[in-house]
Amino acid sequence: MNRFLVKIGRRLKTAEHWLTAQISLAVLSVLRRLPPDKALNFAERVARKVGPLVGRHRLALDNLRKAYPEKSSAEIEAIASDMWANMARLAVEYVFLDKLFDFDPDSPKPGRVEVSGTEIFRRVREEKRPHIFFTGHLGNFEFLPIAAATFGLEVTSLFRPPNNPYIADYIHSTRTNSMGGLLPSRAGAALQLARVLESDGNIGVLVDQKFRRGVRTRFFGRECETSPLVPKLARQYDCDVYPAHCIRLPGGRFRLEVGEKLDLPRDAGGTVDVERMAQQLNDVVEEWVRADPGQWMWFHRRWGIRGSRRRR
Repeated sequence: MNRFLVKIGRRLKTAEHWLTAQISLAVLSVLRRLPPDKALNFAERVARKVGPLVGRHRLALDNLRKAYPEKSSAEIEAIASDMWANMARLAVEYVFLDKLFDFDPDSPKPGRVEVSGTEIFRRVREEKRPHIFFTGHLGNFEFLPIAAATFGLEVTSLFRPPNNPYIADYIHSTRTNSMGGLLPSRAGAALQLARVLESDGNIGVLVDQKFRRGVRTRFFGRECETSPLVPKLARQYDCDVYPAHCIRLPGGRFRLEVGEKLDLPRDAGGTVDVERMAQQLNDVVEEWVRADPGQWMWFHRRWGIRGSRRRR
């Protein structure tokens, strides 16, 4: 009986995923028929109205109040509204990736996308050694590997696919057409990233998500768990680590900023200190978020800590 109920539950979940995906993809298909700016502006207007009605909005407000205790309720609500607008734009931008990314390093005329730190891409491309680029969920972070590919620099990007397999397949297909290698965040992903670095390749990783059983760090002054993946890979392969993030600008424009390599914290023996580097990554991301708080996903359960009993 239990097996039967489990099977029914799975089928119902599959049907729910299929129906949700069909509705979502139908909406995106309609928006695809519009000029990009009109579609994006429409999605933003809807998101600013609908976002405050969903359950995650309360979590976002709670996180914002704890991160910015000095801000008024109106200021907190404004940041949350900007966040929903950013997330809506990001979702719709998947169907316009080929039209939105217009950066040309050889063109004297600026386009919709500008890149700060182009000399770093060129330098890394010529170095015959492994490199790690890290970023956070700010602006349209999908543009970063596309920008690297513009300079002939292939970056294998680790990404977490959506729980809905149908939507995950769609997003993967849109990404594959415009950027370098893609690696789903699943069992064995760390080993595959290690193989890329062993071959003097380059990887890109998002570092601002909760990671169960991760390194205890702080983010916006609150304790959280952070993935030790990037620090461990940097320690094992002694490779340079570069920060990079995307910023939304007025008028539907973007700026990608690639920073110089980090000065990694090391122990007395010269080995990368994993815990201190995990905190270093958090500090960099926090600086980005503080500069543009409406462009980060505050509805994420970033600060949850597992109890000591479950931890053992």
